Amino acid sequence: MIYLFIHQSCPGQYVHLIRHLLAEGHRVYFISQRSDQPLPGVHNLYYKPDRTGAGACHPLTVDIDNAIRNAAAVSELCRKLRDEQGVHPDLIVGHGGWGETLFVKDLFPDAPVLTYFEFYYHINGVDVDFDPEFVSVFADADRLRTRNAITLMAAEATDWGHSPTVWQRSLLPPEIRKRVTVVHEGVDTERVCPRADVEFNIPQAELTLSRADEVITYCARNLEPYRGFHIFMRALPEILRRRPKAQVLIVGGDEVSYGVPPPPGTTYREIMLKEVGPQLDARRVHWFRTLPYEDYLRVLQLSSAHVYLTYPFVLSWSCIEALAAGCLVIGSATPPVLEVIEDGVNGLTVDFFSPGQIAERVDEVFASADRRQDLRDAARQTAVEYFDLKTQALPRWQALLDDLLQGQRPELDP
Repeated sequence: MIYLFIHQSCPGQYVHLIRHLLAEGHRVYFISQRSDQPLPGVHNLYYKPDRTGAGACHPLTVDIDNAIRNAAAVSELCRKLRDEQGVHPDLIVGHGGWGETLFVKDLFPDAPVLTYFEFYYHINGVDVDFDPEFVSVFADADRLRTRNAITLMAAEATDWGHSPTVWQRSLLPPEIRKRVTVVHEGVDTERVCPRADVEFNIPQAELTLSRADEVITYCARNLEPYRGFHIFMRALPEILRRRPKAQVLIVGGDEVSYGVPPPPGTTYREIMLKEVGPQLDARRVHWFRTLPYEDYLRVLQLSSAHVYLTYPFVLSWSCIEALAAGCLVIGSATPPVLEVIEDGVNGLTVDFFSPGQIAERVDEVFASADRRQDLRDAARQTAVEYFDLKTQALPRWQALLDDLLQGQRPELDP
């Protein structure tokens, strides 16, 4: 079979699936804007949207304009793939949020198109109006509606869709939702697993940590409000006061993945250190902008208490990885987290906006070693039972692809 993947940031959510398809002997093509992460064994193709005249459109149509430019560039690349190389994919998989998949069905009418519906915006009750401290760039209802138009067009141009969680699918309009299967990308729980003998060296602090130490962790791609960084930092002085022997490991970059950027020339890390830094024992707070994946896993495996906060938005891979590593996750009681963590069963939940409660629940973790281990074991079991790559995710993916290839209606919740 020939599979064509389309995602502006290769490999996106598809790295495990693509490796599986390659191992099965299939041919895989990948169209993206990024050329810095080519996948071995994949026919990697790159496009650059034409920005001629960009900015001349109405402000409310900027997102649609960008989407159409992406769609046109992908369409041109697909046409060359078809006409010059004779490639006719059997199935096309792509992200529906940036317009890239809009025209591919017209070029390959016989190939089923499977579209990733990651997030459908709402003016109330989700991320946009969640945090009054940081007003979203999409707080304008008109802008939000035109942004969602890209997803609506993508839905009309697809045969089927997929979303990684039930909650993310629930945000879609009903007529789209009934054609979207919930299937997570999966986590390799054989690789991401607890390690009792784990150690983590911090050379600049002349410190080596083990599971015998009290270690509190916070990890995000970037340190930003959408992932509750500001709230965690406000909880940190009280956490350190309550746990005088604890070491804190904070992993995350200074860019902005989602939401409102900080004022020019500064970062959220700098802003929060200015606010609470004088209250912190800097010798016990350790910062890592980026880590090799194996070192990142050591941080999770080392963790005594792992704080994960998020707006009602896309659930981070790191949350599931933390569960798989056997972390005791203290998560915000927001819908994406509540789908995977039940308070007192496989983790603890807190009010996103309550630094005091976060500090209390971190302290609570250390009250009973037996309860702490029970919660860690249950967290690990959740990851294995619902998100394991080999036994859960890949079989569900394969069933979804097979149904589409055979012209059958896929299951919504396989």
